[in-house]
Amino acid sequence: MTPSVSLLLLLLLSHSQAHPLIEEGSGAEVQVDEDDTVDITTRILTSNNGTNEILLEGDLLAPRTRNAMMCWSQNCLWRKASNGLVMIPFIISNEFTNWERRKIDYAMQAFHSSTCIRFVPHQNEYDYISIENRAGCFSSLGKEGGRQVLSLNRQGCLYHGIIQHEINHALGFQHEQTRSDRDNYVTINWENINQQMAYNFYKQATNNLNTPYDYSSIMHYGRTAFSIQYGRDTITPIPDPNVQIGQRQGMSYWDVMRINLLYGC
Repeated sequence: MTPSVSLLLLLLLSHSQAHPLIEEGSGAEVQVDEDDTVDITTRILTSNNGTNEILLEGDLLAPRTRNAMMCWSQNCLWRKASNGLVMIPFIISNEFTNWERRKIDYAMQAFHSSTCIRFVPHQNEYDYISIENRAGCFSSLGKEGGRQVLSLNRQGCLYHGIIQHEINHALGFQHEQTRSDRDNYVTINWENINQQMAYNFYKQATNNLNTPYDYSSIMHYGRTAFSIQYGRDTITPIPDPNVQIGQRQGMSYWDVMRINLLYGC
């Protein structure tokens, strides 16, 4: 084998490892480059470093139409049609490639298969979600009215769990560790949090829908979120400090159940 042929084979091998061949439409692309050592909050906060948006709790747009971070009333829920389905119109920016659009679509399919939520192409509806390639991963909390941006930066947000995390915000769900009863399940290590960032950990008057605290929720921060120093935990599960939090593989059982409860699926 000549040196040039050997070099060519080596280049092809390295490319295939970095970008595995994916059968079009298989949905397998959601597994590509998913580094399990990086939690969901680290991914989101790193991506949001460059944004000029006013974000609460790391990735929630400050409300335009409400004076509090809560979404209990019918005003901020997406309407259910007479057939029992919750139709949410959306558009996806042309900045996304076909492969990236398929990744977003695949993340949405989980809602279609396990809840009464249905994402439908926007036509002339007044309320709709506009999925855009802005500087970071962020969303409004619940339906704000009119066109509302859900940002998925192409460089850092197109992970299966992050897409579902931001969609859940748009449906009206807050972060798990800001639940009203969170002090029974996690310890917030205030000494490891920058005082200017402490507001991100304030408890909210959440509607917990009579469901248990869920360490495995796609909406739960990782243990070092907003830490003042690398490796210092800001959130410690109790009583078992080793419980995993901040996973980004996809919605948990209780994430799905809560959607069905909130929207009466």
